Amino acid sequence: MAKRLFPEWHPQDAIQLTWPSPTSDWAPQLSLIEATLEAMVVAIARYQRVLIAVPSEADRARLAERFAHRGVAAERLTLVVAVADDTWARDHGPIGIEHDGRVELLDYVFTGWGGKFEAGLDNTLSRRLAEAGVFAAPLTSRALILEGGGIESDGEGTLLTTEACLLNPNRNAGLDRAAIEAHLAEDFGVTRVLWLRHGHLEGDDTDSHIDTLARFCAPGTIAYVRCDDPNDPHHAALSAMEAELEALRRADGQAYRLIPLPWPTPCFDPEDGHRLPATYANFLIINGAVLVPTYGDAADSRALAALAEAFPDRDILPIDCSVVIRQHGSLHCLTMQLPRGSMA
Repeated sequence: MAKRLFPEWHPQDAIQLTWPSPTSDWAPQLSLIEATLEAMVVAIARYQRVLIAVPSEADRARLAERFAHRGVAAERLTLVVAVADDTWARDHGPIGIEHDGRVELLDYVFTGWGGKFEAGLDNTLSRRLAEAGVFAAPLTSRALILEGGGIESDGEGTLLTTEACLLNPNRNAGLDRAAIEAHLAEDFGVTRVLWLRHGHLEGDDTDSHIDTLARFCAPGTIAYVRCDDPNDPHHAALSAMEAELEALRRADGQAYRLIPLPWPTPCFDPEDGHRLPATYANFLIINGAVLVPTYGDAADSRALAALAEAFPDRDILPIDCSVVIRQHGSLHCLTMQLPRGSMA
């Protein structure tokens, strides 16, 4: 049975989002996060469909009218009532693979990043969307605890991840590196797993998801976060991660082309002052474009230029994510791509 974990640049049917509930952790910033999500939907719908899980029928009607006024074509928008705990579709959404030439969606166990947050509704969301008839591809449940933000695929059998996340005992206690690699090989057909030992962001709840640190832009290209401030508490770990990336080799023995992403000015929560995990690595690849998180920072323009270099054939679209990091995620965390052949 031939299997392949699609890279993010594989042609897509849609981007999946989960709209926040007024009773969620987003309540204090609800209008602000809705405005950010609206900007994302309008941008994505220029290129492809958007699937949104919404908390209620009233929200479905409200958003249908709202996006119609913004010029989003009805055929580019699918709104499904499905209540969730939070908005992080990257981690509770299904993961698309190619299985014997056909698309299959894998539904992994989501525990709120190792039991940090309530995740019972999030963990059943993909099944409820499947029951609503939105997927054309079969949805297969897996027993492994795994989040989409924790893995990066080059589409050619190599997976990039972090030890801090996938080997964390708060996820799959009792499974060592060999056992995790066996699961990844069985589910995704991967033949190589590249493990990063170093790298983290203060304020990150995910235990160092790879999509906050280093991302495949093409099979031989990795964009990564570089901290150039020796006085910043991240400097040592991210410099060690940079050295690890420089030592990695492709399956044919060649070094990777590495594209450093700039380090934004530290962002802090305005209420209690804790550090927020601002990162330019949390970009989203869609059909014909790349959405890039920005933070109203002087480094924004350099991040956009670096990713334009990484994706010369795609439009580069900035999205202000200064509100998103208030809940310790960013743009990529809010989304899950559904490969072509996924949607009904």
